Amino acid sequence: MISVLAQERLLGAALGSILTGAVILEQRRSIYNSISEPVPQKREPIFGRKARLEFAHVWNKSVDRALGPLIESLSSRGW
Repeated sequence: MISVLAQERLLGAALGSILTGAVILEQRRSIYNSISEPVPQKREPIFGRKARLEFAHVWNKSVDRALGPLIESLSSRGW
């Protein structure tokens, strides 16, 4: 029979190996899950291209309406 000290060492080595194996397995699982997650698609901004173009058009029209008389007045004076 082996001594009590040798049995304790053997038990400690076995439990340490099992714990290490479990930690490594869990880390590999988390790494695999993080790698295999689908890459999020590039989303269009809140105001997409069409909305931005439409806003720019409306903005330009409103500036023309608001400042049109001023520009005509300055033009008639020779500015």
